[in-house]
Amino acid sequence: MTPYRSPLPGGDGFGRLLLAEWTKLRSVPRWVLTMISVVLLTVLVALLAAATSGSVEVAGEGGGGRSGPPPPYADQGHFVHRTLSGDGSLVARVASQENSHESAKAGLMIRSSVDPGAPYAAVLVTPDHGVVLQSDGDDDIAGSSGHAPRWLRLDRSGTTVTGYESADGEDWSRIGAVRLDELTGHAEVGLLVASPNKAKVTRQFGGESIDESPTIGEATFDSVRADPAQDGPWRDRDRSIVPEDSTFTEIGGTITLSGSGDLGPHEEYGDDVTRMTLTGALVGLMAVVALAVLFITAEYKRGMILATFAASPRRERVLAAKAVVLAGVTFVLGLVASFGAVLIASPILESHGMHPLALSDGRALRAVVGTAALLAVIAVFSLGVATLLRRSAAAITVVLLLLLVPQIVATGLPLSVATWLERLTPAAGFAIQQTVTRYDTAIGPWTGFAVLCAYTVAVLAVAGVRLRRRDA
Repeated sequence: MTPYRSPLPGGDGFGRLLLAEWTKLRSVPRWVLTMISVVLLTVLVALLAAATSGSVEVAGEGGGGRSGPPPPYADQGHFVHRTLSGDGSLVARVASQENSHESAKAGLMIRSSVDPGAPYAAVLVTPDHGVVLQSDGDDDIAGSSGHAPRWLRLDRSGTTVTGYESADGEDWSRIGAVRLDELTGHAEVGLLVASPNKAKVTRQFGGESIDESPTIGEATFDSVRADPAQDGPWRDRDRSIVPEDSTFTEIGGTITLSGSGDLGPHEEYGDDVTRMTLTGALVGLMAVVALAVLFITAEYKRGMILATFAASPRRERVLAAKAVVLAGVTFVLGLVASFGAVLIASPILESHGMHPLALSDGRALRAVVGTAALLAVIAVFSLGVATLLRRSAAAITVVLLLLLVPQIVATGLPLSVATWLERLTPAAGFAIQQTVTRYDTAIGPWTGFAVLCAYTVAVLAVAGVRLRRRDA
């Protein structure tokens, strides 16, 4: 017997199923409105969050507070400097360093100017984290695990700054090199001491409070020499948080310097401003979940699922077609929503003294595109749960509890417990939005996203088996 084959183009192929499911999705006015609301809710919440954000206060020269946009990194501490007109080097031995903070810094710095936020490079000794070459535009480059006493050297060649370290001042080890495009002509080079604040974090459901108290770092430097030689007194640039406790003395070639405040990114206890612009996705995903759940439960409620399975008896293919259509549509909506949120909210945040990353930054682009992928995977996850439960209200409730409750509950739990909760639940997927590594970062962006994808694959696989074995 010759099997029946449809004379229509595409037959009973998967492409025909995709077209059928897409036609269903776009033919229901309420579902179209839900799709539009995904974009509107995400953008409007981002706009509201940006409009209600406040400016910050940062330490000014002499320790006085000033309101307004801060530099993109902490630019504090005590710096004594001289002018370097062209290429050259600075060498010094950090003879001793107070252990005022595990990340206290003592070493050599070169910067384009003494203005707040000016580009810089510094080779530094820390009590607990060894030697590091740090700059404003690049990730830190780790040196040895050594601590004071330690010899340090900075070489400048055009716009390239190279850092070295040595245990005896004779055998030098290269740490790395950074490029500062703004380092043209004159530059300021000298000695730096900085010591971050001690932070006490109080976590409660729905938020956190961070109390910081300053620490005073102190270091002594000797065997300071420059090539070419530099004459004249050291000039003092003190941006310490507690300037009255800062000191600078020079006796017989030994310099003692103390200061407070930090040099480096505002990350460990700072806000992830780029992620803040994407918080609207938390509201937009509610519309995504509702759309994904109704996409199959509505057919069960009205009995239309019988006609669907009669036209395509291979039920797993129907589920797969629904998943592909939902994922594709939601990804496109997520791209429009996330790019729109960032483009609209970023100028407002900038005017309020906050600094989201530019879209040209790889971290920001990953967060924006990742938000769209996040919504797409959540849509497929919701479809799988709805296929198992077959009840709209129950499926929506279960999905939202799994995605949102871990994030809320985690803020009221001990950090060690909260970290594992955010790693092991589907809420780990939201890590794809993070652009800084904070003290409470539970999981990396791609690892967290992979956790959500694993849950989605598992739920979809179980749903496919149940769909095949269970009566429609």
